[in-house]
Amino acid sequence: MALWLAAKPLVLASRSVARCALLEAAGIPVELYPADIDERASEADAASSDPAVIAAHLARVKAAIAARSYPGRLVLGADQTLAFDGERFVKPVDRSAAREQLLALSGCTHQLHSAIAFAQNASVVFQYIGVARLTMRSLSDRFIDLYLDAAGAAAMTSVGAYQVEGSGIQLFERIEGDYFTILGLPLLAALDFLRQSGYLAS
Repeated sequence: MALWLAAKPLVLASRSVARCALLEAAGIPVELYPADIDERASEADAASSDPAVIAAHLARVKAAIAARSYPGRLVLGADQTLAFDGERFVKPVDRSAAREQLLALSGCTHQLHSAIAFAQNASVVFQYIGVARLTMRSLSDRFIDLYLDAAGAAAMTSVGAYQVEGSGIQLFERIEGDYFTILGLPLLAALDFLRQSGYLAS
């Protein structure tokens, strides 16, 4: 008997390879529907500068957009923000911006807020925000350049210019929080909701 009990796969309102892989590894079939939104414009609608609130708002918006294209289906939206010293970082646009982010975070602790929202039809039926604290080592200019050489284009695909599941783990001296939250999908909370809602075997 399969763990996933629904007749159709979960719709993931994202193009994230990491999120898709996490869900599929947990036994959840996934159908991708990248909810392409103007995140900077949508953030203004959140009416808050709180990184956790913004992450939750964007997750809800993505889920709602995809749910309109999949009537009756369960849709998962997700988003992640990085907060440091009163500032919220976004994905670096190029190597220079990635280098600036790493220099700013070097030797310091920052927070990742990872939000998920499940939607069905016109309603958000569950949402959750996970928080993790990550402390970077003090990084030399030489190491930053070596790291960016090794990471290549991947450094521009994640806020903070790192992916802890790859070479980005070498940037850190301490990590506090759930590993899945750091990857951008608080998986344990998602699985708990899916079990309680009858989508997963319990």
